[in-house]
Amino acid sequence: MKADQLPRLGVLLREWRRRRRLSQLDLSLLADVSARHLSCVETGRARPSRTMLLRLASALEVPLRERNALLLAADYAPAYRESSLDDRSMASVRAALGTMLTAHEPYPAVVVDRWWNVVTGNRAMPLLMDGIPHHLLEPRPNVYRLALHPEGLAARVVNLGEVRDLFLERLRRQVDATGDGDLRVLYEEVSRYPAPPGPEPDSSPDPSASTPDPSAPAPIQVPLRLRTPHGELSLFSTMATFGAPADVTLSELAIELFYPLDAFTTEVLGALPLPPGPGPL
Repeated sequence: MKADQLPRLGVLLREWRRRRRLSQLDLSLLADVSARHLSCVETGRARPSRTMLLRLASALEVPLRERNALLLAADYAPAYRESSLDDRSMASVRAALGTMLTAHEPYPAVVVDRWWNVVTGNRAMPLLMDGIPHHLLEPRPNVYRLALHPEGLAARVVNLGEVRDLFLERLRRQVDATGDGDLRVLYEEVSRYPAPPGPEPDSSPDPSASTPDPSAPAPIQVPLRLRTPHGELSLFSTMATFGAPADVTLSELAIELFYPLDAFTTEVLGALPLPPGPGPL
């Protein structure tokens, strides 16, 4: 082992521990490791076993990509493979994604990677992608650029201030949790996009929508209120991920599913024709 490898491992572990706001004693209890031994590992005076290092990474909730980096820093082989979604071994994953996306139609759904790049979407996604300039779609569209760039969806989002604050807070928390440099660059880029001037527009629904029920409950979360040729649509979304992944690529995939927040949006989405052709994957 090179002389500088153990100190580098210690620096990485200490960074993850501080990112999780844990003391050495906290982490030692979570990972069932001696606090003294953990201190020696962080200062480079001891080398953890492969098993111990993986146990520490698990206790720290380190993403699989970074767990491999910890192992390499200790001169161990990576524990998790990184497959292409096109690999034969990922056929069942592609099938599962295709089933979820297709079953969600006529509502939009999209698969994204760790950096919020769009991997694929279902046939309802043109509702959100229509009119987006090519420079925001190539080489691959990114959800944050699509949503917040002034030439993207931002020009059509009625409550842009709310949506912008929500998106930036979500991305900032992800940067803090992962320490990912590419995500930090993305955050710095999209946070510089212009914010909407003045207060949010009136939150009353579009005149083309049905008359709201004053006794109806408030929205369950910040909606995406979108101007379209069909009227103002109101959507909310949920995120789904794969449970217990053992592959880096799989661990970094997420599916964002959009749902209508009112009867008018439900009616419009149900009536829109979907493009012909097979499923998305």
